[in-house]
Amino acid sequence: MLTPIAYGLAIVLDVFILFIGARFLLAPHAAAAGYGVPARKDGDPAYLSIKGLRDLTYGVLGLALLAFAGARAEAWFMLVVALAPLGDTLIVLRNGGTRAVAFGIHFATAVIVLISAALLFAV
Repeated sequence: MLTPIAYGLAIVLDVFILFIGARFLLAPHAAAAGYGVPARKDGDPAYLSIKGLRDLTYGVLGLALLAFAGARAEAWFMLVVALAPLGDTLIVLRNGGTRAVAFGIHFATAVIVLISAALLFAV
């Protein structure tokens, strides 16, 4: 029973980060607003594209690890990649974003990613 839950949560998280990456590439200003720190209209759009590419890459890598290397490799990946939403929490707080977004989105995501890692280590 634990295996389908562990794999299912990992797949959902990997696909979700793929979606976020694609959104930053296709609708960068809307994605930045959803991130919690709106981008300036006259700002450098390259940085929004960098975030999109980073997130897209994380999603593809997570799915590849799960498919080709197994649960243990994916667990280590999830453990390490939890640093990104933890860092995002601090970035939002330091750049004028709300505490609700910082903790309700980014910190909560880090906790879910860590739960996913724990489940994958358990299978």
